[in-house]
Amino acid sequence: MSQDDRTPSTTGSPAPAPGTTAQAEPATPPRARPTDDLRTTEHTIGVGRRDLAYRATTGRMVVATEALDDGVFGGRKPFAEMSVTSYVVPTAAGQPERPVTFAFNGGPGSSSVWLHLGLLGPRRVLAGDAGSPVGPPYALADNPETLLSVSDLVFIDPVSTGWSRAVDGGKPGDQHGFTADVESVGELIRLWVTRHNRWLAPKLLLGESYGTVRASALAEHLQDRLAMYLNGVVLISSVIDYGASDLDYRNDRAYVDYLPTYAATAHQHGFHGRRSLAAVLREATEFAERDYPWALARGSRLTAGERRSTVKRLAALTGLSPAYVERADLRIEHIRYFTELLRDKGAAVGRLDSRFTGPLAAGNAEQWDSDPAMDAIVGAYASAFNHYVRTELDYESDLSYAVMADLHKSWSFKEFEGKPVDVTGALSRAMRANPHLLVHVAYGYHDGATPYWAAEDSFAHLDVPENLLANIEHHHYEAGHMMYVHEPSRVRQSSDLAAFVTRAVGR
Repeated sequence: MSQDDRTPSTTGSPAPAPGTTAQAEPATPPRARPTDDLRTTEHTIGVGRRDLAYRATTGRMVVATEALDDGVFGGRKPFAEMSVTSYVVPTAAGQPERPVTFAFNGGPGSSSVWLHLGLLGPRRVLAGDAGSPVGPPYALADNPETLLSVSDLVFIDPVSTGWSRAVDGGKPGDQHGFTADVESVGELIRLWVTRHNRWLAPKLLLGESYGTVRASALAEHLQDRLAMYLNGVVLISSVIDYGASDLDYRNDRAYVDYLPTYAATAHQHGFHGRRSLAAVLREATEFAERDYPWALARGSRLTAGERRSTVKRLAALTGLSPAYVERADLRIEHIRYFTELLRDKGAAVGRLDSRFTGPLAAGNAEQWDSDPAMDAIVGAYASAFNHYVRTELDYESDLSYAVMADLHKSWSFKEFEGKPVDVTGALSRAMRANPHLLVHVAYGYHDGATPYWAAEDSFAHLDVPENLLANIEHHHYEAGHMMYVHEPSRVRQSSDLAAFVTRAVGR
């Protein structure tokens, strides 16, 4: 007979002494229900010839889900406190509702600080550029090109980025995945729209990098789950179909789609002489459209002459030696490319923006140890935001603001098991259901993280009728992933976005 079958054992806690009363274990106090933590301040900025007064609100909002426990409604149960910063321009009675744009970056694991202080917000960081980096301490300046001139702005930090955290006792990993992320950001948008009575306002989503995955899926999610239809979706540095640029497995399509970015990079670093960037890219895209995919598809059936011709052309376009291209079997992996191109100068090329360079840790390194583009700018953005939010937006928190959280390696894509992540179907569905939805796509020629030709390839394969293709506008910039780091591109992109918002809301 086991111990469990006997009468209670005397080997546990000792019995109380005669004449005394047993003391109960102290009960664990219940966790306090989380509450919103927000600060609001008033500001003015000069935009053109007018002064624009606006209200800034920053902090954390509690996001909850409606719980069902064994079929019984359990109320709204908080699962996260998400950091958000909004800028709203008050309107007088009788004036039309201003549009509101919900903006977020990507990663997965990136906060919204890049779009916030780099492009859209009323204040921006002076971070320098390739060839003219700015060292600490850093500075902020007014942004007269702010999108606030035509739209209210709401910047969202997904769970575990910025100051967004799971609630006390919650599991942050539950929110680190494709569907959970879409649902949490979607719920924050619904909550903000409802609390600010903006259901009749024109609404837009603006995402960058993985934020374009989120925005495409959100456009479908908001209309299918909440009947919240949008006026516009802005996709900056798009990666809506990983199959177009995923080099992690044998995927000839991705090698082809990276080629024009390699050609732009080679042009930037002097491998194409006095030829214009436009001429180089024209040659690269023509090769990528026809001869290059044909050569890769031939495999061992490629004749010796055809192979020599392909090697020669790839070497000329990319700036690599024919010997390297031959050893790579005509398939050039991007991190190895950024490590190899300027190896003889002891330098690596940036992935986020191939206009940037930095020293190699070792001359014979197979891959660089860090991205020179990220190294050049992340300090400025992090310092500027931590200063700005406390001294100008009057918000205090002892939490560390997670500019970049290391989530991409553990991010759950269980919905796409056995196939590349692809949200072209979600965006197509959103456009078919809402033929008024306009889409703005921004590409950086020097973007090695989400190559522009791969993105163009994805948009060329949307499942929408031909008449809806006119709802998509395309803009290219001679810069990288965050093209607004390049000052001429920032100014032009700001103008392009303002024009798009105006078009999308019909004003």
